[in-house]
Amino acid sequence: QGQLVESGGGLVQAGGSLRLSCTASERTFTGYGTGWFRQAPGREREFVAGITWSDDYTYYEDSVKGRFTISKDNAKNTVYLQMNSLKPEDTAVYYCASRLHYGALSNIARYEYWGQGTQVTVSS
Repeated sequence: QGQLVESGGGLVQAGGSLRLSCTASERTFTGYGTGWFRQAPGREREFVAGITWSDDYTYYEDSVKGRFTISKDNAKNTVYLQMNSLKPEDTAVYYCASRLHYGALSNIARYEYWGQGTQVTVSS
């Protein structure tokens, strides 16, 4: 799988948008799927969105449905997270991760490869 590298984080006002990117630096994404997770200070890391590589099935955490969109570009070995209508409670470090085997995309324990994270800060 190689290294996963996130980019696109930053500071944005509430109601604004950001697009995060996750690129596999050495090899193409393989296996079952890729997910985005986030971790706010003092909180556990939580699932945000995931996408499968075989059929582009997507799954979202309830609080981001209708606001966030996960997608992928196979040719660029990149997975995106488009975040619209951002809220202060979306503030966190966002991580992408990849998993090899079939299972629930939201199951954080089954992801084998992780990026270093990118900070997203939403001001009120």
